[in-house]
Amino acid sequence: MWDFSVGRGLSMMARTWPFIVFRLVVYFGIAVAYVLATGVGAGIGWGVGAFGDADFQGATMFWGGAAGFGLTAGLLYFLREYILYMVKAGHIAVLVELLDDHPIPDGRPQIEHATGVVKERFAETNVLFALDLLVKGVLAAVTGLVQGVASLIPIPGLQQFVGLVRAFLRIAVGLVDEVILAYVIRTRADNPWAAAKTALVLYGQNYPIMLKNAAWLTIFTYVLAFVVFLVMLAPAAAVVWFIPGGWSAGGFVFAILFAWAVKAALIEPFAIACMMQVYFKTIEGQVPDPVWEGRLSSASKKFNQLKDKAAGWIGHKPDGAEGPAAPATPPA
Repeated sequence: MWDFSVGRGLSMMARTWPFIVFRLVVYFGIAVAYVLATGVGAGIGWGVGAFGDADFQGATMFWGGAAGFGLTAGLLYFLREYILYMVKAGHIAVLVELLDDHPIPDGRPQIEHATGVVKERFAETNVLFALDLLVKGVLAAVTGLVQGVASLIPIPGLQQFVGLVRAFLRIAVGLVDEVILAYVIRTRADNPWAAAKTALVLYGQNYPIMLKNAAWLTIFTYVLAFVVFLVMLAPAAAVVWFIPGGWSAGGFVFAILFAWAVKAALIEPFAIACMMQVYFKTIEGQVPDPVWEGRLSSASKKFNQLKDKAAGWIGHKPDGAEGPAAPATPPA
């Protein structure tokens, strides 16, 4: 069915509990910020609407809540690089060490240790963020190649099936791109662009097994998130009760926010730990296939941008001299 160990995934999560707590604080903090800003905005709108009739008050309350929600989204847009750098990449760094059976510190030192690893690989947040965007673009091209190959096979109903699988992969890109990041960290690459290029080619040449496991994990992730959403409906409705004038859609929106926070803080790390197991086990002993590199070059402008970045990367040598860093190779 699938090629990962659920038990090992849960064990890896348990051993990185400081990051799980960190993620809970960050993502529930984001959810609470949305709720507070939306509630305050709706309250202000309700007060302004008191100068008009009931319809006017309902409209001002809605737009006040929407403004609060939008302002919070805008602020978080500017913090997205920090979240990727400190939360996601840091957690991946310690998951990689656990995958290789390396000891990791416990408590707060674990977060400090992971931050040091990430800074060693990506001196600046904008490098990591730009790399992540390019990787997402290439992964989207891989799903397009899968659908393109399937279109040549005259099997009734195959296109609908592949379209469904492609939808699964689009959702799962957020998991797979973090696996690519794990490869960059695991190989201790001086040139992160070259390492990501290698990791993407290895992913492409093993897409059937990666696709299958991504689909399973996507199902697990969203089924669990839906269960959390149902559980959160009651407390979310209680929160709405405190908003002046009430807000019929508020309970639904807030339940989605709380479910998203649980998914990002608890469910996604488990899925990433499982995908890492599959990816590194599958690519063990493999070398990048030039055929697949050619396919990606033909199908994705992002992949060619990644190659250009890799070729132009200037790494710092231990003796202080500068020059292009050597391509990354997996650790023995």
